[in-house]
Amino acid sequence: MTTKTILASAISTALLAAAMPTQAASVTEFVKEGDVIAQVRIRNETVQQDNAKDDAIAMTARARLGYETASMAGFKILAEFDQVIALQDEYGQHPKTSIGPGADNTSVVADPAAGDINRAQVSYKSDAFGATLGRQRIIFDNARFIGNVGWRQNEQTFDAARIDLTAVDNLTATYAYIAQRNNILYHDVEVKDHLLNVGYKTPFGKVSGYGYLLENADSEATFDTFGLRFKGKTALDALDILYTAEYATQTQNSGADGAEDNDAAYSLLEAGVKVSGITLAAGMETLGGDGTYGFSTPYATGHAFNGWTDQFLGTPAEGLSDTYAKVVTKVAGVKLLAMYHDFSTDKDGDDLGSEINLLAAKKFDKNFSAGIKYAQYSAGDDAYAYVDTDKLWVWAEAKF
Repeated sequence: MTTKTILASAISTALLAAAMPTQAASVTEFVKEGDVIAQVRIRNETVQQDNAKDDAIAMTARARLGYETASMAGFKILAEFDQVIALQDEYGQHPKTSIGPGADNTSVVADPAAGDINRAQVSYKSDAFGATLGRQRIIFDNARFIGNVGWRQNEQTFDAARIDLTAVDNLTATYAYIAQRNNILYHDVEVKDHLLNVGYKTPFGKVSGYGYLLENADSEATFDTFGLRFKGKTALDALDILYTAEYATQTQNSGADGAEDNDAAYSLLEAGVKVSGITLAAGMETLGGDGTYGFSTPYATGHAFNGWTDQFLGTPAEGLSDTYAKVVTKVAGVKLLAMYHDFSTDKDGDDLGSEINLLAAKKFDKNFSAGIKYAQYSAGDDAYAYVDTDKLWVWAEAKF
C-alpha cells in the first residue's frame, strides 16, 4: 500500500461517511459543529558549541490551521496545514535537508522554514473499535520508539492505516501499517512498516508489549524491534512509589546484498517517589552497542531522551548508557524540572560526558502557555567527537 493509496482511501472514506446516516441532524451540522484548529508557537533557540562553528540564533514561528468535523456515525474528518517561518535565521541548515535557512559555518537548529500538510485523515471510533486512515500522528507509550517529535516546529507524521481494538476492559491493541514517514526536516521517506502495540492495565501499572518492523522501501534496510514495558505507581501512606522497567531487542540489516544482521538490546530501569507535589526519580537507560552497531530508535521523539542538547539522537556504535536523576514540581502553577545525565558507552564504559537540563513552563489557561529551558552538555573522552554545548529556548504558544 503506497502513501498515495492511503490518502486516496482516506478521501474516499470521507465521501462515504458524508453519504451515511448521521448522528448529527444533517451533513451541514456535521461540518458546522466541528472544531477549528488554530495554533501559533513562537520560539527562540540559541546554540553555543565549543568548536569552530558560529553561535546560532533561530527565532521561528509555527502556525497551524485546520479543521475537524463533528462525529457522524462515528466518523470524523480532519485536515490541517503547518507553516514554519524564520523570523531570525542565524542558524545552520541540517545536512539532511535543503529547505530553509543555511547560515554558513553556524551551529544547526533542526527547524527548517517551510510548509506542508501536517495531518489529513479520516477516523472512526466506537466503544470497541477505532480506525484512522491518512496522514496522522502516531505515538506509542512514552514515544521512545514511535513518536511525533512534537518539540520541533515541524512534527513527524505518518501516512498510515491504523486500527485500535478496545473491546476488552483494560486491554488495548493497535496495529498500524505505514507507507510514508514525514519527518521534521520535510524529508518524506517511503517505507513498508508494520507496528503492533498491545497494552494491559493492572492495579499496579500498565504492561505493554510491542513489535515494530521497519523497512525502507528503497534501500530495503530493516529495523525489527520487539519489547516489553511496565510502568506504574503504588500509593504508600502520603507518597507514591513510581517504577518503570523496559527491555527490547533489535535486529538490523542494511539491505545491501549479502549484508549480515546486527543485533542489539535496550533496557530501562527507573524508580522514584512523589510526595507533597514533588517527584524525585533516578534511572538508567542503555542502548546496546558492540562497536559495530548501536541500538537505533529512528522513529522516536528523540529530544525527550538522553539530554536536550541532542548529542545522542544517533546511538554511538559502542552503545550508550545514560544514568540520570531528576526532580519535578510546581510552584504557583509553574512547572519546574531539573535533570542530570551521566553518559558512557555500553561496550567499554568510556566517558561520553554529562548534561544538565533545566525547565520552567506555565499554562496560563487552556489557550496560552510559555516556557524557558536550558541545557548544558560537557563533553567526555576526547576520543569521541562530542563538544561542549549550551542551548537555550524561550517560547510562547497560543491554541484556539
